[in-house]
Amino acid sequence: MTKTIMFQSTLSGSGKSLITAAVCRHYFLEGRKVSPFKALNISLNSYVTKEGREIGISQAFQAWASGKEPCNQMNPLLYKATGNSASQLMINGLPYSTDERHIGMENVRSAIIGSFDHLKRSNDVIVIEGSGSPSEINLQDIANMSVAEMACSPVILIGDIDTGGVFAGLYGTYRLLQGHHKRLVKGFIINKFRGERSILESGIRRMEVELGVPCLGVLPYQYYDFPSEDSLCMPDGGSGRSGVEDIRTQWMLNLDCFLEMMKAEMDMALLNKILEEGI
Repeated sequence: MTKTIMFQSTLSGSGKSLITAAVCRHYFLEGRKVSPFKALNISLNSYVTKEGREIGISQAFQAWASGKEPCNQMNPLLYKATGNSASQLMINGLPYSTDERHIGMENVRSAIIGSFDHLKRSNDVIVIEGSGSPSEINLQDIANMSVAEMACSPVILIGDIDTGGVFAGLYGTYRLLQGHHKRLVKGFIINKFRGERSILESGIRRMEVELGVPCLGVLPYQYYDFPSEDSLCMPDGGSGRSGVEDIRTQWMLNLDCFLEMMKAEMDMALLNKILEEGI
């Protein structure tokens, strides 16, 4: 049976794309068939697959980390900004609509479910990345907890301490979740920490009590040259092949360094336990 684990965060830019890629790499190096999955991405930086389908650059990066060629099922919904207050929706890697009023939710849900089921048929592990925050109470969330429910996936919350207010962010995000969604949360990670970890211990212990789940680790702030969904362009604009192999090799070398650091700072045995036990 395919195992799943999902990484969500308290806000965008918290590092969930990189952590997802590292966890994909971890299970790939263990010899498992693994794939990334992100139901909805909002990114100007897309990658064109061999089949001519567009997906977010982060999912291409995560696919390479998994030892796979990127495919559109890894990112079935992609929003690309086309101007102020305007965007284009790509479904299954192809242009669908530039007018949100014409987007049928049944088409959206069908694309998400169909893509996920496709990946399940050929993988032992699917590492799922959320989008934005799961507690945007004014929006219909199709990218976070609804995906975790569909995939029967445990959720790990990521908090970005570099932006400030990490404990408030974790607590507020958790408290705003619906009751049945809170039960999906199985742990949390503090990312981008600068300083002496011991000063966090009292806050971590309090947060473990408030959320009722363990802290899997505190990851230090370190700069790595990885693909950005908003500011980094592929060598030829992201749509061709020249130069991609070189940058992909460098990204994988950097990712392996990040993974070694993550293994030293995180409770990987607990991560594996959460994956195996599911929800």
